[in-house]
Amino acid sequence: MRASEPSNNELTDAQVAFFHAHGYLHLPAVFSKSETDTLADDLDWQIATWASKGPGWSGGWRRVYMAADVERRSKLVALHDLHRYSKAWCDAVTHPALTGAMADLIGPNVELHHTTLHAKPPETGHPFPMHQDWAFYKHADGRYVDCLIHLDDTDDDNGCIRFLDGSHTGGALDHVVTQADGSPCTPHLPTDDWHLEDTVPVPARRGDVVAFSIHMVHGSRINQTDAVRRSVRVGYRDPANEQTAGQSLGRPGLMVRGRRPRAEGQPAFLTTI
Repeated sequence: MRASEPSNNELTDAQVAFFHAHGYLHLPAVFSKSETDTLADDLDWQIATWASKGPGWSGGWRRVYMAADVERRSKLVALHDLHRYSKAWCDAVTHPALTGAMADLIGPNVELHHTTLHAKPPETGHPFPMHQDWAFYKHADGRYVDCLIHLDDTDDDNGCIRFLDGSHTGGALDHVVTQADGSPCTPHLPTDDWHLEDTVPVPARRGDVVAFSIHMVHGSRINQTDAVRRSVRVGYRDPANEQTAGQSLGRPGLMVRGRRPRAEGQPAFLTTI
């Protein structure tokens, strides 16, 4: 993945241009086979030791994406901040090839915002409705890139990520956040207006990374295979991109590239909870 252009860290000018035009970028073999094997072993340990298993995202979209019997059985295995549970995953989110690519897309200063496990169990592994990740951790602007680290090969059969090409240029969108009875649900875009069939699948191999804009509209199908599909989402941002709501609000992240600029009058971070 080493770029030929000396002005970049890891990516070519063509890769950077593709990301900004389309909203996503497939990065093959960011992690070696041995690195990926180690990450997969540690991920399995985290799933067995720390992760939660549940029905996943709520909302009326479930009845659109899944037949009734599948919807009742659909499961999602989830865990946040994997880098807090093992050194292997701390090494992964600070990997020079990955953070260098993020610097090429975001700028010289790159802050780790979060990590989140997404494991789709066999046959009933949770699909994802059309949405923007912005709805879950709102930021002032687009200087934020999400990455999917793949621990298994993916395709449409086991629920690879799918993007609405170029949709990031529309900026932040209003999401459905309540059900018909007024109760809250997981943010998603209206199923009458946003269709998974309009998206482009981006299959990947284990060790690959798929990067995409925080404003990118995307989703995925259910895992229909007899094997688990494991991936981990890692969020990176320019530390000057202010977060306004959502996951990890107010929590400083690890600087993985460059330095954290200081605004006038900004205090240093507290050392107490």
